Amino acid sequence: MPEKDLDIRFQEAVEIASEMTQASLPQDVQLRLYAYYKQATIGTINYNQSPNDDLRNAFKTNAWMQIRNLTVEESKELYIEAINSLVDKK
Repeated sequence: MPEKDLDIRFQEAVEIASEMTQASLPQDVQLRLYAYYKQATIGTINYNQSPNDDLRNAFKTNAWMQIRNLTVEESKELYIEAINSLVDKK
């Protein structure tokens, strides 16, 4: 599939996700979506632990680190699939 098609589908999934409320999603799903989004938009995490990191940020960082070996394209596809599965459940 051409790159542009993937980017368009990814942006559509981001728009759908922005309309979801955090309360409607389990925390593990939120973390997975966060990690896929970060990997898709920024790439591999450059982790510098700060003593000021709170527990919430530690969980987010951990989720992102767990998928650090995925490519940007793989991350976009997984994000799209996750959003689509959430929409299908409604």
